[in-house]
Amino acid sequence: MIKKTVFTLAGLSLLVAQSLYAAPLRVAADPVPHAEILEYVKKIDPKLDLNIVELNGGVNANELLSAGDVDANYFQHLPYLKDQEKALGKTFSVVASVHIEPLGIYSRKVKSLQALPQGATIAVPNNTTNLSRALWLLQQKGVIKLNAQGEAGSTLVTPKDISDNPKKIRIIEIESPQLPRSLDDVDAAIINGNYALEAGLTPAKDALGLESAEHNPYANLLVTTPELAKDPRVLQLAKDLTSPQVAEFIRKNYNGSVIPVADEKHD
Repeated sequence: MIKKTVFTLAGLSLLVAQSLYAAPLRVAADPVPHAEILEYVKKIDPKLDLNIVELNGGVNANELLSAGDVDANYFQHLPYLKDQEKALGKTFSVVASVHIEPLGIYSRKVKSLQALPQGATIAVPNNTTNLSRALWLLQQKGVIKLNAQGEAGSTLVTPKDISDNPKKIRIIEIESPQLPRSLDDVDAAIINGNYALEAGLTPAKDALGLESAEHNPYANLLVTTPELAKDPRVLQLAKDLTSPQVAEFIRKNYNGSVIPVADEKHD
C-alpha cells in the first residue's frame, strides 16, 4: 500500500512562507533613524528575518551591496544614488521610498540666520549631491543667491555658482558625519538629518533653517540590486517600510525631524 502524504492548506502556506524567507535579509543602514526603523519592522514582522548591518563612517553601503556583502541598503536619497551609480559604474534598483530627513542649518554661535556675521564660516557636506543641496537651502533661506537655473534635486551646484553673497560667507566642505563636531569651530553647519539626530540635535526644534518636506526630492530609499529587486524578502521589507504602522512609528518617535513619505504625498 502506498502511503500518501497529505498537506493541509495551512501547512502548505507555512512551508511556502518558510521557503520564501529561508535566509536572513542583510540590510545596511545608518544607525539613526534607519536602523531604528528597521528594528521596529522586526517587531511588527518577525517572520521576515532581518540582519541589520549598521554603517560606520567611511563605509560605502553601495559598495557593500555591489560586492554582495549585503542584500539591500537603506540610507540614501535618489540624487546621491545616481551619483554613486556613475562613480561605481553600477546600476541599482529602488524598491521603496520611505522617509524624508529635512536638511538643517545649525549654530552654537548665533540664534538666527540674520545674526550671521560678515565673513561667517558655514560648514557643508563635501559630497557632490549634499553640497549642492546645502547651497540650495542657503538660497532658499536668503543667505546667498545662485546663478544656476533649476532647483534642488535636479540641478547640481557648487560654491562657484554663488552669484550674490552679501555677508561674504565662507563655505567649508567637511565629511557629512563630522559636521556636528564642527559646530564649535564654525559659525554654522548644514547637517543631514540622520547625523543631526545622532548628535542629539532635534532638527524640527534646533535648526535655524530647515528644508521643506513638501515636494522634497531627497526621500530616503530602500535600494537593492536588479537581481534582488523581485526577491520576496525585499518586497516584503518594502511593504513593511511603507506601511501605516511604520509611518506612525516615524511620526511618534521623531517629532517632525523625520517625515514619512506618505505624509508628504498628502500635503
